[in-house]
Amino acid sequence: MSEKDVRNVIVIGGGPAGYTAALYAARALLMPLVIEGVSWGGQLMITSEVENFPGYPEGVLGPQMMSDLRAQAERFGAEYVTDDVVSVDLSERPFRVSTGDTEFLTKTLVIATGARARQLGLASELALQGKGVSYCAVCDAAFFRGQDVVVVGGGDSAMEDALFLTRFASKVTLVHRRDEFRAEPIMVARAKANEKIELLTSVVAEEVLGAEEGRVTGVRLRNTKTGDISELAVTGFFVAIGHDPNTALFVDRLDHDEAGYLITRPHSTATNVPGVFAAGDVQDPVFRQAITAAGSGCIAALEAERMLAAEEHERAAVT
Repeated sequence: MSEKDVRNVIVIGGGPAGYTAALYAARALLMPLVIEGVSWGGQLMITSEVENFPGYPEGVLGPQMMSDLRAQAERFGAEYVTDDVVSVDLSERPFRVSTGDTEFLTKTLVIATGARARQLGLASELALQGKGVSYCAVCDAAFFRGQDVVVVGGGDSAMEDALFLTRFASKVTLVHRRDEFRAEPIMVARAKANEKIELLTSVVAEEVLGAEEGRVTGVRLRNTKTGDISELAVTGFFVAIGHDPNTALFVDRLDHDEAGYLITRPHSTATNVPGVFAAGDVQDPVFRQAITAAGSGCIAALEAERMLAAEEHERAAVT
């Protein structure tokens, strides 16, 4: 391919990080290509309403917000390929990114593929996503003021979610399939000490109730030891069994932690491969918020732009 066939920036991923990176790269006249994925929009596409993203004083539906972010980047020249990346070659620049039918070359790459919340795999859970089923307590707790909710999980995240939910909910029932919790003892102690939290062990959620009503009305539970079935009336069903970063295509070349999250340099989105940047939930196992993802997408685009500008200056100096 000729030089004109090589992109300045390719962004992989169509979420808050990817679209923000595309916006900043487009405004820098880099003509970014966004390979946004078939299921573009990320986790916000299953979020009913977002109230904690700046600029939406009345809140906004998750899919609408993603459509807005996408359109804003497109306004300044971002191009989109609504397909999934199947392979990448980061062994040399320009990098090669393939969707199977088409291969693209790029001088810099922003990886914004996000992370996916682990799900229980219940059909009723899927049917009620965004209708009382949530995977982010920090995002959605405020919608459940004075209500009873359930948290499923047994690790630190589940305990943290349960404790956070007590600021809003009247009662939080935490259910865990095993006899003992995986969470740190201090987290379990805090949960036990909170009068709003009830801990149930050796219990699994078999069905989220309320599909006919179009909203969560309860949960059917099964005791794993006795087999006894019970129903609990709740309006919120929070799943807190972990997240998995979408990094399978990159872990053989990029530094990552034990969970697969990409590692970036301090105060930077730069990875261990020069010219490759990681933004959003793909490198953030802690906060996982739309606004933090957008912020890191901005940083990735600015770092890519500065790298390209520095290289252009060096070439000009040589000639």
